[in-house]
This record gives sequence, C-alpha cells and structure tokens, in this order.
Amino acid sequence: MKWYAVHTRSRHEKQVDSFLSDKGIETFLPLINTLSRRRDRKKFVDIPLFPGYIFVHVDEDEEHISSIRYTRGVASILGTDINRPTPIPDKQILDIKTIIESKVKLDPFPYLKKGTRVRVKSGPLKGVEGILVERKGSYKIVIRIDLLQRGAAAEVYIADIESI
Repeated sequence: MKWYAVHTRSRHEKQVDSFLSDKGIETFLPLINTLSRRRDRKKFVDIPLFPGYIFVHVDEDEEHISSIRYTRGVASILGTDINRPTPIPDKQILDIKTIIESKVKLDPFPYLKKGTRVRVKSGPLKGVEGILVERKGSYKIVIRIDLLQRGAAAEVYIADIESI
C-alpha cells in the first residue's frame, strides 16, 4: 500500500475525507488550528494544512483508484497521467504526521524555489514582482529591466513573497 495525494474541489477536503473513510479507505487530512476573524468575532477553526488536498493510503489497483476518483468532491488523483497516480514517500507523510501531532505552530508555506517568479505580498516592497534568488543564505528578489539586460536585487523575507 502506498500514499497518494487527492486533489479536491475547493473547500471540500473534510467532506471528501469523510466520504472516503466511509468507503473504508485510510485517509490523512492534516489540519491546523488557526484564528479566524469574522466581522463581529474571532474564533479558532481547523483548516487544511494543504488546502485542496488530502492523502489516501491504498493499493494501486484500478478498483481503489476508481473508487477514489469517482467520490463526490474529488477533482483528481495527482500523477503523471490520469490512469497512473504518483505515490508519495511514506517518510514524507510520517514527517507531516509527526509535525501535526507535536502541536507546534504551523503556517502553510508556498513551495518556492530559486528562479520562481514571485510578488512581494507585504512590507515596504508590497506589489513588486521579480525572480527569487538565494545568495549567501538569504533570499533576494531580482527586479529585471529586460530592455537594458540589467537587474537590481533587494533582500526579502521568504514569508513576505508569493508565487505568481
């Protein structure tokens, strides 16, 4: 048996988790407790660590895959093609479970790598777009002027940027 990532419709993670569990499929939906601000009040709510995704632990046979694929709220099973889902290493799922069970404060974090086109979402450079680079252990956003074939780099906190 292997772990697979299931892409759900927007805000259907808990519903899909319940439907699949009812079918006898082992699921894992990592949730984090965060403060939700409404107009008139604040309260703590559990939200998915990876919005739009849950994990399933099944055999890679057509019966299990079809059962998952045709569950209400499921958009797709992640893989290289529609009939061949890509397994997730057990160690990665175990690491996520360990972090969730430890109750340390978690923040969802975009997967950014060097060369990614990014936008600064907060701070004095809010709205600036560029390319993410890493130099001497710190992250910088490079603003390019293509016509001149020149650029300028400004240091940013990785938490202040988002992929575009």
